[in-house]
Amino acid sequence: MVEESAASEGPEANQDLTPWEHHSAVIRLPRFDYKAPSSLLENSHAGFLITCPIRREKSATKEAISILDKYLRSLASDGFEKLESSDVNVAAKKRKICLEKIEGEDTNCSEESNSVSEAGNFDEGENKSGSVPLEETQNAACGSSATLSLVKLTGSGLLLFTFPRYSRTQTADILSDIFNSLNSGSLRPPQWCHRILPIQATCSLKEDNLREIVSKLVQQFLEDDRHKHGKPIKFAVAYNKRGIDETRMNTKKTSEKDSNQVTLSNRNQCFSVVARAVKDVVEDSVVDLESPQLVVFVELLPLSRLPQGTPIAAVSVLPQNLVATKPRISVKSLISDSKTKKQS
Repeated sequence: MVEESAASEGPEANQDLTPWEHHSAVIRLPRFDYKAPSSLLENSHAGFLITCPIRREKSATKEAISILDKYLRSLASDGFEKLESSDVNVAAKKRKICLEKIEGEDTNCSEESNSVSEAGNFDEGENKSGSVPLEETQNAACGSSATLSLVKLTGSGLLLFTFPRYSRTQTADILSDIFNSLNSGSLRPPQWCHRILPIQATCSLKEDNLREIVSKLVQQFLEDDRHKHGKPIKFAVAYNKRGIDETRMNTKKTSEKDSNQVTLSNRNQCFSVVARAVKDVVEDSVVDLESPQLVVFVELLPLSRLPQGTPIAAVSVLPQNLVATKPRISVKSLISDSKTKKQS
């Protein structure tokens, strides 16, 4: 699994390293966030799940940080501009309220305690006054690789980065920007990162939880004017459980009362739940594995230090341009398939 410094691999391993891997002083590997699994168990998070060659997790981590940092910092400049503009509007609103009160002979013009919340429009991570600390608001709205947590996984060939739970980062937009840069030649094809799944939400793999998350994400997808879709809506479902042992997914016997909360360890059962959730939002939707307009990805996360029988799923609803349907439905690869096979 990923270790914390390139020097820890020893001099023998360094002989086979590429120049990229020798530059650990340029991009330092972050420490694992060991609180992340419990946080994922309690709250939904956005993030990125990245596939890479086995035993190259360290190189892929450095590369992923370098790539993501570029696009997160680009969002940061836009985020600060929006935040500053919103702060100006809030301040103007306060002055107007104060002036109205003064004209009405009421000079008690206290500031509204929820100004930061109003500017950032956050509904989680709030303090008692209903507002989010300004530093947290700026980090969530703007973002950089420093806001990402590296989560330890039990499976090889996988990396997981998560944002704080109150983040509203549009991970699918970041992946789209990466592909645009690759196509234009402004970004060199990565050497170690094969695929990036932009995680839009996480949840425990229970029927009610998964159905609620999928319905919400599908509704958001349809409300986005950038996504062109005809009728009927064509959709597909992709389900993966890389690095997940069946025994880890087995839960204790549940009562009839809790039967609707049994873990969805069966692939077909998961497909059925997701399909019903999509049809709850779009009644005339149909399954199309060849040219779906949207794909619902459900990826089980092989989290370390997670209690047995409590699998966590990453969920995303992605447009057709980010998806490959052959040889199977997956997120498009960042590099050619021939390079992927050679490194594996």
